[in-house]
Amino acid sequence: MTKTSADSKDRPATREDILSILGELDIGKLIPILDLHPTIAELEEAVVTLEGDADVFGPGRTVAGVAGEIVALLTADEEEEERRA
Repeated sequence: MTKTSADSKDRPATREDILSILGELDIGKLIPILDLHPTIAELEEAVVTLEGDADVFGPGRTVAGVAGEIVALLTADEEEEERRA
């Protein structure tokens, strides 16, 4: 039996997967994301949200779960800067 594309998106992401999908990250962001044990699908959901394409999932839907935690980790610096301004 061959794996489908959906099966591969449900597998845990490796360090290489994370860097390939999210781009270069400093170690302070990479390690916490690795600790979440995200799937490929969760990484992709986070990217869609970060790119402002969240309407793909339906109007008014907020990202939750591991994908939401990834978004929070990646935007934490931006939120801190906004509070200082």
